[in-house]
Amino acid sequence: MGDTGIGALLIRLRTGRGWTQQRVADEYNALEGRAAKTGKEIGRYEREARIPVPYTRRYLAQVFGVDIGVLDRAVAVSKGRQGGDKAAETVPARPVVPSRSGVMSAADAVMSADFARFIAQRNADEFVVEQLEADVARLARAYVSHPLMELYIEIKRLRDGAFELLRGRQHPRQTADLYLAASRLCGLSAHVCLDLGDYDSAATHARTARACAEAVGHEGMLAWVRAVESLIAYWTGRYEQAARLARAGRHHRAPGSIGARLASLEARALAIAGDRVGAVAALADAERSREAMSGHDEVPGIFAFPVAKQFAYAGTSHLAVGGREHVQQAIVSADSAIRLYRSAEVDDQSVGDLFAAHVDLARGHLLLGDLDGTEAMLGFVLESPPERMSASIVRRLTALGRELGEPQYGGAAQAAHLRERLQHTAVLAASPAAHPPELPT
Repeated sequence: MGDTGIGALLIRLRTGRGWTQQRVADEYNALEGRAAKTGKEIGRYEREARIPVPYTRRYLAQVFGVDIGVLDRAVAVSKGRQGGDKAAETVPARPVVPSRSGVMSAADAVMSADFARFIAQRNADEFVVEQLEADVARLARAYVSHPLMELYIEIKRLRDGAFELLRGRQHPRQTADLYLAASRLCGLSAHVCLDLGDYDSAATHARTARACAEAVGHEGMLAWVRAVESLIAYWTGRYEQAARLARAGRHHRAPGSIGARLASLEARALAIAGDRVGAVAALADAERSREAMSGHDEVPGIFAFPVAKQFAYAGTSHLAVGGREHVQQAIVSADSAIRLYRSAEVDDQSVGDLFAAHVDLARGHLLLGDLDGTEAMLGFVLESPPERMSASIVRRLTALGRELGEPQYGGAAQAAHLRERLQHTAVLAASPAAHPPELPT
């Protein structure tokens, strides 16, 4: 293996075990203790589009059961080859009397040398980019299950840091990686604002996320940003536009679960807009997208769309379509979402989706005339800390409270008591104390 580069060595070690690139990433993540590495990144190392830094090589050596020195020597071979490709300075074989043209060409060469030094002056190396990508993956996963106050300051800090790096100089492939990381951090910022109910700021972050994704032509992020824009339109009451944005996102060819996300968003928006036929068709598309899903989501958490979340969205859509059959299906879907989230790892249990599924279950029981079932399903929400509730959950609770005040429930003491509890929780969750002192920008 003495003259083998790191890319060829990693391919040999992986194929010798019959592993896929994703399997290597999974083994790496298990050792490191976080889901930061993806099969795509392993592919970059194998193509030598990126050279694994010492920190990464330490874990890769453990994954393959080899001495880290083997990987270090392979890296030295690869870097030696890359260095050999660079033009070397030449020494003239005999003295040359400079002519006017020779002086001009020498001055021209100085300009090239200056530019070569400019290229060498970089503010971001492979380790910086790799660490940023790992931080993005960690925050994306933590976002769904951790309190917003724990995350939004770090999201802003990393996003601003990525912007600053992009204003500097780095290798083109590192620039592309930085644009993608910036796009994801802007996407996280958009979600922060969505959860706080600041839809104008959310839209601004989403536009910047789309601009960064377009700069590198990343189809997956372009599709995901359309999903965020659809959410913004949905929560500002523009349901037909929300459906159009989700449909537009489905034109991007991207692997993973994004197709199911976009179809689910379209279904929910169409159902609220009153297009029952379109909503049912989009729900079927979401199922087909899930079954035909190719590849993995590059980043976990908020950037993925697990089956549990799809069931949660389906529950809301079926309730909006209406009719006893769809209400019963909504109960089944919401119950499935809760069951799947409860069986997932703690970091993957989306608090927001658990709240939404419980509210949908409660409303389903209410529409079937079961007040006891309604109260039982709301227990999880009403007994949770108000600061964990996003603006969308507050709106759901408020709407359900209004529904309990309608004439058909007006004479029931249980309905009146439950309505008071909903109103009290919604007020607490919407109070300034439940939100960060200032919105992230």
